[in-house]
Amino acid sequence: MAAPAAERGASGERGRTPDVAGVLVLGACAAWSLLSAAGREARPEGILLAVLAVSAGYACGRIFGTLLPVAAAATASLAALGLALASGPGVPGAAPAASVPPGHAGAAAALLVLASGAACCAAAAAGSAYGRLLPRLLAAAVAGVALALGSVVGCVAALGVLLCSLATVRTRRRGLGLAGLALVTGLVVGASWAVAEEALPEGLTVFAEDGLTSHRVLLWRDAVALAEENPLLGAGPDRFGALSATSWETFAADGTPHSAPLQQAAEQGVPGVVLLGAAYGWLLWGLWLSPRTNAVVLTAGATLTGLAVLATVGNALSFAPVTAGAGLLAGLATARSATTDTGGP
Repeated sequence: MAAPAAERGASGERGRTPDVAGVLVLGACAAWSLLSAAGREARPEGILLAVLAVSAGYACGRIFGTLLPVAAAATASLAALGLALASGPGVPGAAPAASVPPGHAGAAAALLVLASGAACCAAAAAGSAYGRLLPRLLAAAVAGVALALGSVVGCVAALGVLLCSLATVRTRRRGLGLAGLALVTGLVVGASWAVAEEALPEGLTVFAEDGLTSHRVLLWRDAVALAEENPLLGAGPDRFGALSATSWETFAADGTPHSAPLQQAAEQGVPGVVLLGAAYGWLLWGLWLSPRTNAVVLTAGATLTGLAVLATVGNALSFAPVTAGAGLLAGLATARSATTDTGGP
């Protein structure tokens, strides 16, 4: 009996380690936003709200994921889909002149990805073939809704999460899958920085500007310029809109560069970017150590990676429902459930 008891103790200790790391990382994010805002006309409230939203979502996900893993994920999917529909038209892919502000467009696409991911997590956690079919149909419906709303990006991302979920059914090595997802995110972040720095060959730069719009690329270049002026503390939270010449000249500008890493670099310096990356890394690490099956873990990882990609080329993380939804999904995928088989790292 001593060996099983020791194994349970080690498993419990391993399960607590990501929680402690999460407290430290999120606490550091909040503290650094306050430090970078000190002595300036900066507003760190947005960062503090995002930290609170992630924390609250994660805690709720852990609780409800333990009690009702399938029902909680399915409910989260429907809630995210409802919020995306309530945000109206104008998701990525719609005309720039749409009545919905560009920022809300990115938030709607992110909610659609979260809806698809939560539905696929519900399918992966279900114990019967019928129980898996309905959530997967819901995920497919989310992709259809995204297309109906005019979001090619949202549709592709939702379908991508669904395909990843189907591919993870027989996956045995979650670590390799999560490492691949982290690499994808790193490549997208690096590419966005290269576009902002004009470090790409001319042909690729023109292609990127056509896909991203020249206005967004100009915002990114303003963000890089601000980061280079003060690489340690940045310009201060929520000050990009006041300091960016491109933002001044834009009608109905939302005051962000439409890229979370570049916004962190411009407003909170290199430490802000490092902390943002640490928060993403913490989520993936928690998934790697999760007691849930590999299918649930990798589905959640694919969803969070899709969200990270959208946040790299948009400002989806500026909206509390998105950050809370990301925390909720991570909590659901790391919750302990007596009905879930352990799929170990």
